Amino acid sequence: MISLLHGNILEIAERAAVIDVNGVGYKVSMTEDSLRGLKTGTEITIWTHLAVRENSQDLYGFISKKDRDFFELLITVSGIGPKTALNILSLVASETLIGAIRDGSTSHLVKVSGIGKKTAEKIVLELKDKMIGYGGGENEYTAAGMSSDADAIEALKALGYGADEAREAIKKIVAGGKLTDTGAKVKAALKVLG
Repeated sequence: MISLLHGNILEIAERAAVIDVNGVGYKVSMTEDSLRGLKTGTEITIWTHLAVRENSQDLYGFISKKDRDFFELLITVSGIGPKTALNILSLVASETLIGAIRDGSTSHLVKVSGIGKKTAEKIVLELKDKMIGYGGGENEYTAAGMSSDADAIEALKALGYGADEAREAIKKIVAGGKLTDTGAKVKAALKVLG
């Protein structure tokens, strides 16, 4: 199994990057947030998951090992394949999802295209026990913090920012601290957005 790649970025596409590792180009599917931070021609190390199917072999890549591990946990849920898991992580940070699953909240999961209330409840039910001792520390977030994330994104959209732009700004401030108040998150996000 391929679990780590280190090489140069040859190409960045809509949902994937091509990484040159000693003359071999690996196409790696990644979240939109991860792709935004990449530049062609730069060196990168990414954690990967190789999904082998009857008629394909697909690589999924992550900047952090923690995100890769959480992705692999998501695909253990019956009915959740690698593409759906990647869509989930494109919408919501893994720290936020860990807190949501611990608290039994499905609010962020139902916003993902193709995931209904029943599937979201199934994800929470199947992973809740596995979240004990997973993540935590300074990056532990509660359902209240997640709900203020969504509210802050909506507030930024109302101020004229795009959904992706707002989500990216909120992810940056959530990763950098423990803000739980919606107003404080909006102010911090506005500073990030300039």
